[in-house]
Amino acid sequence: MTINLDRPDMIVAVIGAGAMGRGIAQVCAQAGLQTLLFDARDGAVAEAIAVVDKGLDGQVAKGRMSADDKASVMQRLRPMASLADAASAGLVIEAIVEDLAVKRELFRALEKHLGADAVIATNTSSLSVTEIAAGCERPARVGGLHFFNPPPVMKLVEVIGGLRSDPALVDALVAFALRIGKQPIVATDTPGFVVNHAGRAYGPEALRIVAQGIASPREVDILMKEAAGFRMGPFELFDLIGADITHAVMESIFARYYDEPMYQPSAQLAVRVAGGLLGRKTGRGFYDYADAPKTSAPTILVAPRPKPASVWIADEDGAAELAALLNAAGIQATVGGAPSAHAVNIVTPLGEDCTGAALRLKLDPARTVAVDMVGRFKGRYTVMKNPLTAPDALGATVAALAATGAPVTAINDSIGFVVQRLLAMIVNVGSRIAELRVAAPADIDTAVELGLNYPRGPLALGDLLGPARVLAVLDHMQAATHDPKYRATAWLRRRAALGVSLRTPD
Repeated sequence: MTINLDRPDMIVAVIGAGAMGRGIAQVCAQAGLQTLLFDARDGAVAEAIAVVDKGLDGQVAKGRMSADDKASVMQRLRPMASLADAASAGLVIEAIVEDLAVKRELFRALEKHLGADAVIATNTSSLSVTEIAAGCERPARVGGLHFFNPPPVMKLVEVIGGLRSDPALVDALVAFALRIGKQPIVATDTPGFVVNHAGRAYGPEALRIVAQGIASPREVDILMKEAAGFRMGPFELFDLIGADITHAVMESIFARYYDEPMYQPSAQLAVRVAGGLLGRKTGRGFYDYADAPKTSAPTILVAPRPKPASVWIADEDGAAELAALLNAAGIQATVGGAPSAHAVNIVTPLGEDCTGAALRLKLDPARTVAVDMVGRFKGRYTVMKNPLTAPDALGATVAALAATGAPVTAINDSIGFVVQRLLAMIVNVGSRIAELRVAAPADIDTAVELGLNYPRGPLALGDLLGPARVLAVLDHMQAATHDPKYRATAWLRRRAALGVSLRTPD
């Protein structure tokens, strides 16, 4: 077939007038393309066009668009009476319900009306492009254009070719995405593509941390924002997206990867979905949106203590940096050597819990407190006690860190604390995506930064933390739990051993 999606007069038809469909249609119309919009529900298209019209009025009011430009966009956005009206379209973008049978039925119906060279693109986020195309007479014309919500705002588009797609189709869809002002990345036809696949680390591991009583949802969110630099904490993100949608994606990817432990869903989230605690759309999720302030009881209450005169720090990863911070705050920090019988003992483990580090170093558990130094983050510190840590030792450590000027969160004993555990899993899942050749390493980082709004993509994050350090966190977590969920990928292990970037291709 001849594929030509760069014609100046090309018409785009969008099927599905929900939030995604109307957003995609708006993007195409704003890019100067004649755009048709269809929905099987009576009145849906008129409602969608009215929403777009109102939204563009807001852009005009803010000075981001002229009234004439807005009028031109609305003239280019027209309703379709039936699928037959798509006959003139060079590209049809489907944005209907995530149901394989329904999509196949639609594609078969569309083929009766489309020209031989028309392209059909699915906006699916979780279904296989190959499976959808298998129901078509001409599967070579079918590809994936996965936009993100809301399409007028989100820059990323994942471009996917099916196994029977025309070899030129992916390049044509990439060029089309650029034409409408989006940033395309190419992904293979695998479950979750890049972005939904990469998201299997942040939320699921945070749910495990809370289920294990290590920290509260609010504390995890605060740590990931203030200590790790994320725009939203995982539980805020659950409430924004909706627990039902998030859980469905978890279950889908877990099943489609044949129960890969790395993607295990959360039983706790399943219960919340069953109970209707879905987040913002129901008024209550991990937070209660009927109350203005977000409240969540802290896991550990630490009684105020005076700043200690001195502390002892085990001579391990991060010890020198921590000692320098404490010395600058007027606290005598001794690194290594024999710990004093009365001093606070601070350990900085990688992937270990405080208990394991204290026993390994033959320290008095009652005087031992762990501090997370993996990311060298100074926005907020995490201290971790073990079951025998004395309250005065914990309080003194909190006071010492607070003297450096940063806030402190205290958590219960955990392999990998909170921040290093979540970051290590994000890096490992990103490494697995690279290992499975789902996308090029640079595209994986771009997709995650734009699609998930992480401060860095997973491979760039691994380079920042140090691949060897991330590997140590994962190896120690797996050794402590014997859980295959934490096994490091060969991609990560090789590059850590070679001392090279995780973005290094084979």
